[in-house]
Amino acid sequence: MRSYLHLLLFFSCVTLISCNQEIEPIQLDNGKDFQPLVLGNFWIYEVDETIYFGENDAESSKFFYRDRLRSSYLNAEREIVFVVERSKSTNRTSWNKVLEYSLQVKNNAMVRTINNQPVVAMNFPPELGKKWNGNAFRAFAADEFEIDSVGIRTLEGKTQIQLARVNQEKLDDKVTQRDNRYEIYQKGIGLVEKYDEVLTYCSRNNCLGLQLINGGYRVKMKLVDYEVR
Repeated sequence: MRSYLHLLLFFSCVTLISCNQEIEPIQLDNGKDFQPLVLGNFWIYEVDETIYFGENDAESSKFFYRDRLRSSYLNAEREIVFVVERSKSTNRTSWNKVLEYSLQVKNNAMVRTINNQPVVAMNFPPELGKKWNGNAFRAFAADEFEIDSVGIRTLEGKTQIQLARVNQEKLDDKVTQRDNRYEIYQKGIGLVEKYDEVLTYCSRNNCLGLQLINGGYRVKMKLVDYEVR
């Protein structure tokens, strides 16, 4: 177990490159340790979630997710697939399993499959400006993901952390919808922050353009503890 306070303080900056300190370029290898896949690894996230059911109708909650690499197997293509068990808790003491999903690396692409929906969450090695189709393995319209920030930051004069941010969507037409999604990965640890904000706005004549939320959700996950081998 390790304290994660220093990383939480770091993310008080608006973006990875908006802090005043200078960011150095990363010396890249194959980059796959931006999501270490070893059985027994786990990550605990603090989750802040709001579900919008309609105008002036929303429900907010705070809880924790624990994602643990429970097992692995070979699929029909002889590729290693890791099974992740996700549990939920309000106190980090009592945990209840809520689902299982899978992670696997296919041709340097990390595929996360939840509820039979595969998404290419990361492309190795993480390089600034790299783009790919997040829907490459499912029959959906193409969805372009892009690594829009990479860098090394020195904390407390000695600790260096390497980070890469994947921009999945950044859209707000201020009339009908808002779709803002990104993920941040740290070398040697994995996913450290995830943000999804998918909203629809009221589009009736009397509220068009007022950005009144008609439905959708906002979920922020931030890493607070982990164990990685």
